Amino acid sequence: MTTAMRQEIDEIPEAAARLLDVSARSLDAAGARMKAVDPAVLVTVARGSSDHAAYFLKYAVELQMGIPVASLGPSLASIYDAPLKLDRAASISISQSGASPDIVAMTQAAKAGGAYAVALVNTLPSKLAEAASAAIDIAAGPEIAVAATKSYVNSIVAGLAMLAAWSGDKALQRAVKALPEDLNRALALDWSEVVETLADATSLYVLGRGPVLAIAAEAALKCKETCELHAEAYSSAEVLHGPVSLVAKDFPIIAFAARDKAEASTAEIASRMAAKNARIFTTSARASGGKILPFVETGHPLTDALALIVPYYGMVEALSRRRGFNPDKPAALSKVTQTR
Repeated sequence: MTTAMRQEIDEIPEAAARLLDVSARSLDAAGARMKAVDPAVLVTVARGSSDHAAYFLKYAVELQMGIPVASLGPSLASIYDAPLKLDRAASISISQSGASPDIVAMTQAAKAGGAYAVALVNTLPSKLAEAASAAIDIAAGPEIAVAATKSYVNSIVAGLAMLAAWSGDKALQRAVKALPEDLNRALALDWSEVVETLADATSLYVLGRGPVLAIAAEAALKCKETCELHAEAYSSAEVLHGPVSLVAKDFPIIAFAARDKAEASTAEIASRMAAKNARIFTTSARASGGKILPFVETGHPLTDALALIVPYYGMVEALSRRRGFNPDKPAALSKVTQTR
């Protein structure tokens, strides 16, 4: 039996292509508006997998534009009703449903505080779309499985496309255009060896740096929600400041690395963990002592990082079933989380 989660993972390349087609004008318009606003700071509003997409875009914007990006706690608006001073600022809100009251309230507060407020949302019309200055349909299509996959990827694709228009970076524009093909190649990668290693595991570390740290955060969440496997995401530098003390023989670690300036340092840390007899999986050929997982080289560090989540999603869906769970219906979770 094919799960809805597996079907939605397989739809990722098609969903990315659809987004770049149907939302091209709104993405270009939002990028042009961002350029005109020339924000001194960017803030993000999201929860769960959407927050991990925002985390990815934080690094992407900081690397491309050199402006600081901060995540706003939605409770500032929904609970504390705190006014915000966001002149010369922009905000990006991300939501699959566009229905969470706290995300809507925070977006309204950001806009009222003076920010140009962009919503990346998979549901139009929606309350979030109405609250924003501009709403962009991420066009992931219906997502039935509770665990977000294609909507996570499309949120980042939308953000990168907007960033490419904002920055005018031709290399990024080409990389975004090529993403559907690159993501399709990533679907074919085999990470089944990880499934066997984690089948009876009780804990897992997932490492990354820069945009890849956002991939690690998403990976850890998917372990928890679909496999009931405790997983923690750490910067590959931060793991040495305490968490490394738990790493004993055969402790499983996935070290995500893209072809960027952080690859060497992540590979070095992975090699050090392997020397402690941890069970290391990594997406860098520069590491030694562990298992090198197959990966797609896209030719751009940002899209390289994004492509890493696709084979991971395939692995974690299989791992959920291997551990006796239904990945479509994680315990105690629902598709739309109504938080205040």
